[in-house]
Amino acid sequence: MTLIPSHGVKGLKFELEEKTGVPADRMKLMPKSKGLWKGVLKDDFDLSSINYAKCKPPLQILLMGSASKLTGPKVKTVFLEDLPSDDAAKFSAEPSGLVNLGNTCYLNSVIQCLRAVPQLRTGLSTYRMVQQGGGASNGARAQSHGMILSSLRELYGSLDRTADAVTPANFVMCTKLAFPEFARTGPGGQPMQQDAEEFFSGLLTIASGEITSKEAIAAGIQSGREGVTTPLGDRELMGANNLVDAVFGLKMEETLTCDETATMPEATSEEAGVDTMDVDGALVANDAVSSATVEPLVKSYDLHRKLVCNIQGGSDGTSQVNVNHIQEGISLSLNGKIEKRSEVLGRDAVWTRKQRIARLPPVIVVQFGRFYWKQTPDSQDHSGVKCKVMKPVAFSGILDIYDFCSEEVQKVLRVARERASKEDEERIAKKLKGEEEKESAESMDTSSDDAKKPIGTDDDDDEEAIALKAALAMSVQVDLGGNDQVEEELAPVGPGLPKDFQGQYEIFAVVTHKGRDADGGHYMGWVKDDRPRVKGAAEKEKIGDTDEEDDDWFVFDDDGVSPCKTEDVLKLKGGGDWHMSYLNFYRAKK
Repeated sequence: MTLIPSHGVKGLKFELEEKTGVPADRMKLMPKSKGLWKGVLKDDFDLSSINYAKCKPPLQILLMGSASKLTGPKVKTVFLEDLPSDDAAKFSAEPSGLVNLGNTCYLNSVIQCLRAVPQLRTGLSTYRMVQQGGGASNGARAQSHGMILSSLRELYGSLDRTADAVTPANFVMCTKLAFPEFARTGPGGQPMQQDAEEFFSGLLTIASGEITSKEAIAAGIQSGREGVTTPLGDRELMGANNLVDAVFGLKMEETLTCDETATMPEATSEEAGVDTMDVDGALVANDAVSSATVEPLVKSYDLHRKLVCNIQGGSDGTSQVNVNHIQEGISLSLNGKIEKRSEVLGRDAVWTRKQRIARLPPVIVVQFGRFYWKQTPDSQDHSGVKCKVMKPVAFSGILDIYDFCSEEVQKVLRVARERASKEDEERIAKKLKGEEEKESAESMDTSSDDAKKPIGTDDDDDEEAIALKAALAMSVQVDLGGNDQVEEELAPVGPGLPKDFQGQYEIFAVVTHKGRDADGGHYMGWVKDDRPRVKGAAEKEKIGDTDEEDDDWFVFDDDGVSPCKTEDVLKLKGGGDWHMSYLNFYRAKK
């Protein structure tokens, strides 16, 4: 008989019950050997606190209690560590981590965040590597691309099947084959630290070229639409020709206007019948404007897979912009000034650049501009140095991208936003009407008491009713004209987004970086716990004085996994030596 500290006192009692037949709840254990414990052994006693080196063997314990018929325990005690790995994963309180194979934290953190994107997981499950033709170099590149996606699918399968940390040896090898720069080593031969965003962008680039079948795209997008079984058509996929662009792709509309000449409102100044402004601000007919004073507005479209939050600030032409919040940083990155040749002036001129989102994805990734390249002209090799911006930039659990969208997308979002606003007003009106009816009934029963009240006095209910009336009067009334077809006539704003989408995204994963060295430090992944809540679980707490719920999260420090809360994640804004957000993952709020 041995004491097993990891099982605790209760585990010791159940083991004794199997051997003696004395029920665990009826036995009392007293020490006979010195140095064990004093008196009757209590269930909360820590067996690991015993210094067994000072106890003289054999250890003797006095068991007191009457034995029932020795038939063995009705239910055998099974410990989690004794279960097979597949079964242990089902009961594990925490998901499994990834072993660091030498500065691979950049890879581990991104993989854990992408694990929470069901559209990508579904697309990977349908992917089958196809042998590509072409030259030797093209064939080798295609082979490495297929291998990295296949190994990623297998890696996710391993993480789902075990509660223990997984060693991603095969995936790391495939990554270094696909990205030779990630195979670089330092002076001592150890692997060098890499950039998490570069790995994320490179992985998406490979997946965009491999997962291109219409079936995989539709299946992936469909997996992210909870409770919706209607198949996706071409109209809802909005021309996405691969799964990555359907899930992460942002179609950006860029408009350039020349600051030093008059600018036509359209892309060409040769369209007849369009009025414009001359350089002095006078409104003149298009055919009367000299080509020497009119610069065509330039509009183009491009596809991005993330938004950038500029945290260094910048110049808007008149003053420096101080960025303190993610909304300010994104706005700064979408607007600015550039130098570009003006055909009218025959030289380079200052142009105003404005980017807006013309198509929204189900998932938006925001990169904080933490790292930048600093020139070092006085150094021996003049190569420059990579620096990190430590400035704090706050972010919220909800990202509203309405102001960053094109006019066409805003028009669609406005319908849902105004409809939701109208529903809120109707709820306020119903509440107000119910309170008025209640007050009317009470006033009839208490007319004698009311007569005794001094003129001009109101009770608490009256004050609340007046406040509700004022709020309702001040609110903007939305008139949709009773046209239920408005929403159907408008084009969708993105693949798989709900019809009532209002342009709000909720955060569900974060990649952070700790340390002042851009080429060193440590990356970790923070992922929201989306597992179904246990029936009868306590209500979620709120964050401070806000209405935002303090949800459960997990922080992945390579093979170490720990629970945390939304409140902990929102503190990852930077400004010190603690972990600070680098990549924020947001999904469309339902």
